[in-house]
Amino acid sequence: MQSMYIRVHVATEAKKELVERLATDRYDISVREPKERNLANARIRTLLARELGLREGAVRLVAGHRSPHKIFSVEESL
Repeated sequence: MQSMYIRVHVATEAKKELVERLATDRYDISVREPKERNLANARIRTLLARELGLREGAVRLVAGHRSPHKIFSVEESL
């Protein structure tokens, strides 16, 4: 398995969900969910996994739990 890190800038409580790829390892993501109770982080993880064509378990939040700037670890199968 190969691991890589992806930097994500997040906007919560947006009117429209949006996933914008800025580079191979950078995304801007807008979600409707609030940041309370980890709802936004869970939705971001789902959207990122879907965008990358991976299962949700392969995407893990490693930094920025309470910040709009987050780092996700992504496990890719060879």
